[in-house]
Amino acid sequence: KMTQQMRDLQLAQARKPPGPSSPNAAKRLYRNLSGKFRVNYTSFDEGSLVGRGEKEKLRKSYLFQSNAALFEAVELQDLDRVQEMLKHYSPEELDLNTPNSEGLLPLDIAIMTNNAPIARALLQAGAKESPHFVSLESRSLHLSTLVREAEQRVNELMAQVVNEAPNADCSEKEKQLKAWEWRFRLYKRMKAGFEHARVPDAPSSVHLSVASSSSLQVTFWEPLSVNSAVVTKYKVEWSCSPTFSPLLGEAVIDKLKDLRFTIQGLVSGTAYHIRVSAYNMKGWGPPQASVPPFAIPSNWREYDGRAPRRRGQAEALDHLLGQVKTVHQHCICHEPCKNQPQSRKHSVSKSLKHLFHPGSKFLKTLKRGLYLTAIFYKDDNILVTHEDQIPVVEIDDTYSCLLMQDFLWLTKVSCMWDEILWLRQCVTVSQSSCSCILQTRFKMLLAISQMQGLLGIQDLGQVFFEPVKDKQGNILIVTLKEVKTNQTFESVRWVPICKLQTSRKSVSSPEEPTALDTLLISLQDKLAYHQRSSHALSAGLYLGYLKLCSAVDQIRVLVPEQLPNILCHVKIRSNPNISREEWEWLQKMASVEELVPTEPEADRSQNPLFQELQVAIKELMTLMNIPLQEAKDFRLYSQEVLDFGDQVSFLLLLPPSDDVCTAPGQNNPYTPRSGFLTLPLQIFELGE
Repeated sequence: KMTQQMRDLQLAQARKPPGPSSPNAAKRLYRNLSGKFRVNYTSFDEGSLVGRGEKEKLRKSYLFQSNAALFEAVELQDLDRVQEMLKHYSPEELDLNTPNSEGLLPLDIAIMTNNAPIARALLQAGAKESPHFVSLESRSLHLSTLVREAEQRVNELMAQVVNEAPNADCSEKEKQLKAWEWRFRLYKRMKAGFEHARVPDAPSSVHLSVASSSSLQVTFWEPLSVNSAVVTKYKVEWSCSPTFSPLLGEAVIDKLKDLRFTIQGLVSGTAYHIRVSAYNMKGWGPPQASVPPFAIPSNWREYDGRAPRRRGQAEALDHLLGQVKTVHQHCICHEPCKNQPQSRKHSVSKSLKHLFHPGSKFLKTLKRGLYLTAIFYKDDNILVTHEDQIPVVEIDDTYSCLLMQDFLWLTKVSCMWDEILWLRQCVTVSQSSCSCILQTRFKMLLAISQMQGLLGIQDLGQVFFEPVKDKQGNILIVTLKEVKTNQTFESVRWVPICKLQTSRKSVSSPEEPTALDTLLISLQDKLAYHQRSSHALSAGLYLGYLKLCSAVDQIRVLVPEQLPNILCHVKIRSNPNISREEWEWLQKMASVEELVPTEPEADRSQNPLFQELQVAIKELMTLMNIPLQEAKDFRLYSQEVLDFGDQVSFLLLLPPSDDVCTAPGQNNPYTPRSGFLTLPLQIFELGE
């Protein structure tokens, strides 16, 4: 339908004198149209439309108008309007790569008028050049034809205006004459831009790095010259010979959002030479060789043939869990529990509709004891009972001192929310010893089951890294979960967090708040921690700082508040791979006394990792508030690179052996700036 409508539109344009009546009229046209197509179509009254067909027809009509408005904006060189359209509408909605009646695309007009800012904006959005221009001759011929026809039309209209007596028709012809004079000047400017253009210079810089044992990454930058036409694509070539004969392969990059390309399927241990050239409407420019001139696909593991640390670990753990379940086959609840996830397929809305009936066992106030609370939140709203209370259940009313080992055990249990019923029954069977620890953990499992049953949800989320305590002897274990669905829940209240905090009547004094009051006061901080702990790092190689603090019953890890699921770090580079050659250099560096050894200037230029590490270490020392002169006593962990998937890897920076772990009562000689946390090691290990 859209193709047919475009044909109809082009036929209509052919019947009418093409082009706006004047530059000012054109400007008013595309501004008026752009104002119209910014309408939110969902705001129309559905009753005013006969049906979906008319609504879709109306939407397409606005999109066609937006396409015309984009052409007008490019022709009038209105960068702000072009950027606004590209921001609010997709290339498909704008028909970005559909030629107009003259066979031109918006990008053609931008590059032939040498409007580099608009051309770059269009290229970033995915604009292409017209496929009709298969050669320099065809482009030149097409432009000459447009200029000749426009000039002929101007002469015809001028003769008619001069010879006819003043009337309404004459006034209309004068408007047409002005429009064609303006278009004639546009085509002449495009033709002159094409004739004066030259092929682009070579890319200003080409950087080559090893991406893996079978791939290389090429990063390049635009040519420095501003006199040639806008570059619209690049070509990457590779060969085993420095003369590039024979050529092993090439790739054309026409998506210019990121001037980066990864060459896949290479042979490990083989040297490859790379060069890159740029293209504009006049053709391909000279190539630029990469720096370094060649690279060898490899990975640091090839240095000693080491296998990935995590290979097979998930499968081994699943097998171990299966063995444990097999041993407990005599547990009477094992089979029912095994089938339960299939039988309990309550939707969240159905499972929550019975929340907080009068017979529910959620607590309103705390007495002296141990409790579990579940925080479910969506945007700035929190799930509460019909009495505006956060869901709380009791674990043990006689438990006044939570042992850290019990708490850390519960955090590990949070990885198995679906297995709680089975774990509870198995613990029941093995309770004959009546161990105090076992009794407490059994009560924890009972409280979790109760919370899951009342909420109708098995996944209670992530356990906050420390319980909330008060002076009355209450201990509150907090779980946090974000609800990302947009469905509405029956019999459930979503209350704004700020409203809950202001409306709840405190039963404690400001000097000695209860655990619930403390939880409400610090709720935003806990939600922020939960959201940050699920953030992922962007792809790259990082330098991490390992700092531990020991206590009587735990070891804690220093982490940044903004990303508490990872060590304190700075980014070294975007390429996460450490090549075999780089790892060999790191091994040599680890054997010398200073962290960053002094190398001859010639060697530095040949070793980009040397310079990257120097910059990263200085940045990390500043971040951690550690004097730079102390860096000479630090060491890089040279046993392995820590790989987190295929896209993120870490090199570890270690303080002197005496300062890696601060003992109880020992002053930390390097006090970090604000913005850091110390998490229990077990909590950090469970980070998402």
